[in-house]
Amino acid sequence: MVDTRDICEGINDLISLDPVTGTRGNPVWGNLPRKFNVAISGSRDDFAHTHINDIGLQPNVHATTGQMGFNVVLGGYISIKRAAESVDGNMWIPADRNSVYTFCEAIFRIFRDEGERKDRQKARLMWLVEKHGVEEFKAKVVAEVESYDRGLKIENHQPRPTDEFVRRNLLGVHPQPQEGLMRCGILIPCGRFSVAEARQVADLADKYSGGEIRLTVEQNIILPNVKETDVEALRAEPALNGDSRMKLSPGRIEGNLVSCTGAQFCGLALVETKQNAERVANKLEALVNVPRDIRMHWTGCPNSCGQAQAADIGIMGAPARREDPETGKKKAVPGCNIFVGGEIGETGHLSLVPAMKGIPLEDETLIPVIVDILKERFGATDKV
Repeated sequence: MVDTRDICEGINDLISLDPVTGTRGNPVWGNLPRKFNVAISGSRDDFAHTHINDIGLQPNVHATTGQMGFNVVLGGYISIKRAAESVDGNMWIPADRNSVYTFCEAIFRIFRDEGERKDRQKARLMWLVEKHGVEEFKAKVVAEVESYDRGLKIENHQPRPTDEFVRRNLLGVHPQPQEGLMRCGILIPCGRFSVAEARQVADLADKYSGGEIRLTVEQNIILPNVKETDVEALRAEPALNGDSRMKLSPGRIEGNLVSCTGAQFCGLALVETKQNAERVANKLEALVNVPRDIRMHWTGCPNSCGQAQAADIGIMGAPARREDPETGKKKAVPGCNIFVGGEIGETGHLSLVPAMKGIPLEDETLIPVIVDILKERFGATDKV
């Protein structure tokens, strides 16, 4: 619906390009109360996850003029103290670089000068929106935009489409609008690959997609503009077959795996995530069939960088205890809380309360628990 690349470049320049020196590093925004995330989606798939970011721009046609633009949602975020879905900002703006640039600049300015600075846990946009209320906050944004005199008129939220829509899959081989060209999504388990695997990906890109690689929010890659006549050769590449971790046609569990950095490299994580996530997913693939893609997110601590609350099944590092067979006493072991039922896309929704707490991460305990969830909630069946 919208090619967001030029718009995103504009926002990147707004944030990081010094307008005086022309160099990277803009002191105007160097002292925000806390981090600030902008998500711009180009289609109804909402691959940018607008419902969990401070500013979310969702493509939507103006009901009267037919002009393409964005409905605005505000305040989504996930942190150790609170997870909040974005709220409808009752605003619509045209889908062009000037409009989005001007709109975001206005909110950055308001957040910079009026955002909470005494309590770090409240230093996110949602708290400022809630302080004023949506309509009063909208009025502040409109007044700020008008003071810039750049021709942007903010209109009310436009009606969203009501027809049925199925979110598309980014993995596998799919036709592009350009005749004879295909986009090919490749699984990179948990977004981690070795030097050798990185070189293999680079070689594939040079050979099939003109050296271009695109990254997905789900930590995988896309080779765009692959000639339809080259697809079978790509499918047969050794880098995507045999014992390779990378796959063009992964299973429905392993192909939808997301993980934060984990304890190996993050001092905040309570558990290791990436290695556990990949191992558990592979074992689940061998145990059950599932009727649809199952998004499983792993995060090492309640900061939830892995966005466990947005997953079908979210695994969050947490304290756990299990009985020591030698002493009969309970001892602390790596564990997790499990969230079930998060949604993304047009019906984005967070699962805010863990379905289960304090589950040990050992395979003999965790895997049967997840299998039961897959069967009870998602229609999984045992593999024969």
